[in-house]
Amino acid sequence: MTDLPERDDYRQLFVSDTAMIDVRAPVEFQQGAFPHTSNLPLMNDEEREAVGIRYKELGQDKAIELGHELVCGDIKQQRIQDWEKFIKQYPDGVLYCFRGGLRSKLSQQWIYEQTGIAFPRIKGGYKALRAYLLEQLDVSSEIIQPVILGGRTGTGKTILLNQISASVDLEGIFNHRGSVFGKHVQPQPSQIDIENALSIALLKLIDNHQTTIVFEDEAPNIGSRNIPKPLFEKMKASPLILLEESVDTRVEIIFDEYITNSLQQYIDHYGNDKGFECWAEQLLQSLERVQRRLGGDRYKKINALMQAAINTQRDDGNADLHRDWINNLLVDYYDPMYDYQLTKKMHRVIFTGSSIEIREYLAAEYKIF
Repeated sequence: MTDLPERDDYRQLFVSDTAMIDVRAPVEFQQGAFPHTSNLPLMNDEEREAVGIRYKELGQDKAIELGHELVCGDIKQQRIQDWEKFIKQYPDGVLYCFRGGLRSKLSQQWIYEQTGIAFPRIKGGYKALRAYLLEQLDVSSEIIQPVILGGRTGTGKTILLNQISASVDLEGIFNHRGSVFGKHVQPQPSQIDIENALSIALLKLIDNHQTTIVFEDEAPNIGSRNIPKPLFEKMKASPLILLEESVDTRVEIIFDEYITNSLQQYIDHYGNDKGFECWAEQLLQSLERVQRRLGGDRYKKINALMQAAINTQRDDGNADLHRDWINNLLVDYYDPMYDYQLTKKMHRVIFTGSSIEIREYLAAEYKIF
């Protein structure tokens, strides 16, 4: 094999959003990968499995021999063409396999033989990149000084957060709104992908000399995924700013997010009729999950309001009745729960105000805009 270039400047690769080719099999890619990465495998899942069996039975040389038999001719040519297309689009990119070994070296060699391009591979491969991000996640959690944005459900915390440059939108990274109603139509990323994306987000802010970072107040888990413990421990001991809004404003924010926008996501994914039914079912199931906490009478009342709103919207497209159950749920369920939880955090509260007042406070006290 020709001696082809390697890169191990992991931090620079991530903070500059370097495009990467992951030549691992799809099943490996699905378990965990990195942003700005395309899975263009050297071997598909079936080929990888067959080579793995041969390796266990007859050793490395016979496994490599089988790999060349399986990936040859038109199959080999198509895979090289896929890599070449990527390289033309991202000439400053890189490629990797699991450990930076045979698969990435072979892919690199085939690219060079076909195109004359010495496309670099990652030294240590996926394993080294992943280890670096995990290490840096712990380091970053020590370096940063979080400021936590809290407030009642529906005050628009995420809207405000995304107007602040020195912030990390955990709910965006986790693809979940952080409440029992917070599931999106698309599934959450794997825990590995979340940790990778979170570590990269912190690296970018720190490289931009921003260590005071605003996070939304969250529970340890967002959906079925968890905030890495070192970061969560730092967050729960950090100063707390509370966003205030009227009940009417909160109802409208919830209506926009959980009715208008969420329904559109389902329709875009499933089509009109199926999208509406899947969205409605998700709403009802979410309410059912808090049935015990609501109590029988309150659950029946809010469930009846929700059913009526869904039926009316299905029949004539009028969604206005959703505001009734949203109002009831906010006032009767979320607000009392918030009031109780806030009693445990009052010693951390440093400011309370509207969205505009909080932005002015952050600019004055922390030079965050």
